Amino acid sequence: MVTGASGFIGSHLCHRLLQDQAEVHAVYRTQAPGEEKGQVRWWQADVSEMSAVRHLFREIQPDVIFHLASHVKGAPNLEHVLPTFHSNLESTVNLLTMAAETGCRRVVLTGSLAEPDPKNGELFPSAPYAAAKWASSGYARMFHALYRLPVVIARVFMVYGPAQQDLTKLIPYVTLSLLRGETPKITSGDRLVDWVYVSDVVEGFVALGQAPGIDGETLDLGSGELVSIREIVQQVAAVVDPKASLRFGALPDRPMEPTRLAKTAETSARIAWKPQVSLREGLERTVDWYRTAMEHSPEMRKAVQV
Repeated sequence: MVTGASGFIGSHLCHRLLQDQAEVHAVYRTQAPGEEKGQVRWWQADVSEMSAVRHLFREIQPDVIFHLASHVKGAPNLEHVLPTFHSNLESTVNLLTMAAETGCRRVVLTGSLAEPDPKNGELFPSAPYAAAKWASSGYARMFHALYRLPVVIARVFMVYGPAQQDLTKLIPYVTLSLLRGETPKITSGDRLVDWVYVSDVVEGFVALGQAPGIDGETLDLGSGELVSIREIVQQVAAVVDPKASLRFGALPDRPMEPTRLAKTAETSARIAWKPQVSLREGLERTVDWYRTAMEHSPEMRKAVQV
């Protein structure tokens, strides 16, 4: 069972699970999936509602659960407090509770690089999204310790790649702006980020769903390298149009954005996983996908980023 299955990572994960001949039950809340979904069984449900979660578990009886449903907005705005609480935290507690009641082989939760690290002196989350993910991870560890729930946390770093649906995210925004001949407006670009290609993340999820002896652990899915936003934007521009103009400093930097490097060596030692797609190759694949999408989609051509 995959929650958030119509989203960016979720849709890639469902496609990958079908390649392994898995029986895939995909849960979405409001965004209806496309027509060509192979042999995936689709369920419309809001997993922040306990009655909906009980129905899913009763009907599906999942063996492995990948929980990706989320309100993915990292900005510190007040408007994100309740959506992240319901979509990220309440949904997680509902799923953990039902999994503990009914039993399953593995629950894989989606953590975040945004979660504060007290060892680095980070005493509180920098945004509602980070707070909800932090609390969700705490609940997961409690469920493992108290109820022996076989749960693992995939701490996912900055994922990019084809078919990212939130066009306000940095790489889709910059890519589409440049493809339309527009000048993207960027922050200072100084922030260092660990970027990881979506297919590598999906392979990590698949490994976490079946690797033995990792219950209760938190494992990083990232590249293990830090690259600045400025360099990422410049690399996208080099793929799309090396002569394109870029406006760094046009937008303010977000306060208290964490700098986090994925511990890929630890993940490799536990589940034999390593990222395979280089940054340049990943950006080229991503740009090619959006270029093709623009050619076939009037909506994509007209999309305006904020």
